[in-house]
Amino acid sequence: MSVRAVASKVWTFLKERVGLHGLGFILSLAVIAFAAVVLYRMLHDLKLSDVTDALAQKDPRHVLAGFLLVAAAYLTLTFYDWFALRTIGKDHVPYRVAALAGFCSYSIGHNVGFTVFTGGSVRYRIYSAWGLGAIDVAKICFVAGLTFWLGNIAVLGLGITLHPEAATAVDQLPPAINRLIGLAALAALAGYITWVSLAPRNIGRASWFVTLPRGRSTLVQVGIGILDLTLCAAAMYMLMPSTPYIDPVSLAVIFVTATLLGFASHAPGGLGVFDAALLVALPQFDKGELVGALLLFRLFYYIVPFALSLSLMGARELSLRLASRAEAAAGAEAGTPGSSQGNVPVGASVAAKVSAPKREPGKSAVG
Repeated sequence: MSVRAVASKVWTFLKERVGLHGLGFILSLAVIAFAAVVLYRMLHDLKLSDVTDALAQKDPRHVLAGFLLVAAAYLTLTFYDWFALRTIGKDHVPYRVAALAGFCSYSIGHNVGFTVFTGGSVRYRIYSAWGLGAIDVAKICFVAGLTFWLGNIAVLGLGITLHPEAATAVDQLPPAINRLIGLAALAALAGYITWVSLAPRNIGRASWFVTLPRGRSTLVQVGIGILDLTLCAAAMYMLMPSTPYIDPVSLAVIFVTATLLGFASHAPGGLGVFDAALLVALPQFDKGELVGALLLFRLFYYIVPFALSLSLMGARELSLRLASRAEAAAGAEAGTPGSSQGNVPVGASVAAKVSAPKREPGKSAVG
């Protein structure tokens, strides 16, 4: 029996018995396990004192700059949702709500893992108070995801074309091959922008479809993705050891590639995968100093936003609960025998208030 036939039977067996979702889960576990082995081999002889000494020697100005760049990157993330809402025609949702949904969904999704599901759940909780349904939230997730990938294609395409050896440090392919990959990515991006510029393009079918942004709007979309990734890479650059020197473009290519590997693994925060990719691609740096830089980046990009988003979501839920109790109390006081409100259930009154933004978004919103 040929190798091709055996591979076909194995694939059929896995697809029928395990399922595509199960295969994805197994693949994620395999990537995480491989990253864990790599990390152990690289760091098993690293002393904790080496890391603490490296952190103590960090220039406070560079650390502050890294923190501010991460904060700017999270500000950019709010534009993902803002742009997506305008794309699907939900202009009545104000920026402050889009900012809350974008910030909380990404900061929680980054830490919990499986961003599509966790981030989508957070978005639904926030946007449902403004009359958006599950299909609307799915469209927002799609457009926001498209923004992310277009930005990645642009940054990696340009970066790999200019510095193909940086990609070689990660994928081990010859620089010439990586440069061709970078040029192909830029050509695909240009082709996509041309395609959506020529005529309206719809993705989906039946009741679920999204009209893709046209040419100029797509350029804005690409710009949002580029700005987000550039700010994140710049934050990592500020936290890196001062010696030996590495140019910003090369680090950006390595950083974005490592981020994508961590994203593909579905591990919470890309834990292990992102770190292993950077350690493998940057062997010229002292391991203690590089681990210290990674710890600071994780603190700024994952832990601090996660704690802040949980606080914001908790405060929002508390305000909704207090508003519901106040509405119930008002309904009870107004429920006299001759009052027409006396026959209105409290739940209906509360639901009317929560869904009010759909009718008058600027006046009665609690989301």
